Amino acid sequence: MILAGDIGGTSARLAYFDQRDGRLLPVVEEVKHSRDFASLQAAVHEFKRKHSHAIASACFGVAGPVDNGRVEAPNLPWIIEAAVLERELGLSKVYLINDLEANAHGLSELLESDFAVLAPGEAGAKGNAAVISAGTGLGEAGLYWDGVTHHPFAAEGGHADFAPADDLQAELWHYLHDKFGGHVSWERVLSGPGQFNIYEFLRDTGKGKEEPWLAEEIRTGDPSAVVSKHGLSGKSPLCEQAVDLFVEIYGAAAGNLALKFLATGGVYIGGGIGPKILPKLKDGRFIQAFCDKGRLRPLLEKIPVRVVLNDKTALLGAGHVAMLHTVRAVRRIG
Repeated sequence: MILAGDIGGTSARLAYFDQRDGRLLPVVEEVKHSRDFASLQAAVHEFKRKHSHAIASACFGVAGPVDNGRVEAPNLPWIIEAAVLERELGLSKVYLINDLEANAHGLSELLESDFAVLAPGEAGAKGNAAVISAGTGLGEAGLYWDGVTHHPFAAEGGHADFAPADDLQAELWHYLHDKFGGHVSWERVLSGPGQFNIYEFLRDTGKGKEEPWLAEEIRTGDPSAVVSKHGLSGKSPLCEQAVDLFVEIYGAAAGNLALKFLATGGVYIGGGIGPKILPKLKDGRFIQAFCDKGRLRPLLEKIPVRVVLNDKTALLGAGHVAMLHTVRAVRRIG
């Protein structure tokens, strides 16, 4: 039995998987609110008390940079250490990987129905690939192509400098630079909180009007969800403008990542926000910004771009990594 986890700033997904013929078979899964627990160990212990199974291997995909089996989660007050989890679980080895690396591994467990196509790209496209995921934060990962298979690796490009593409985005950069007192990362714009940062910028600089009913919904609800909801419905022109700007910036960031990794094998849009605003991603703004790279536009136009619809991709990826290590261990013993 495999224990896998997808640990984010908002939710912690934990699951047991069995394995058969190189495929993961789900046994039981729970989604927990991360901040309800003082640590990952506490969340895992509660899960194990409710669902008792003997574990052969465990892997957790965590939102944050993994350094020598240790993660200081940037969007959670947790320090996660593989050595501590090994003692707690009684395992010789627990694997910690970045959550976007887990997403990249999880792609191999998905079906065609788990994707929405934004750009088909060139038929039979091969080469490196990339994943960019806006959710509670902004994650990025790459998949190196060795000519036969892909090898996922982690990146932390979400914390790189936000690069404005036009005058309006330059104003946004100045607004956020003042708001945060310095460095403006892509994550300050492309994330749940980032979407609301864009909304506040447009509102505070007089580029749209916030109606009283909208202000009340934002005050009493999830601000980013409110902006997305009314941006999609068109009920609020200000929200629609915020979502449109978010989509344009998302497309530009995805195109940048495609160039940096030379991701001719495809770019995947992961995270929780993409599926929720899929109609906006499909209206042309995203792909226009993705391809708007001057002399390299023809290269970008050949790259397949797809949205990952399965919200369990990172969980499946963590299970996939644990399964690979289990299979290798069995082969060594054999």
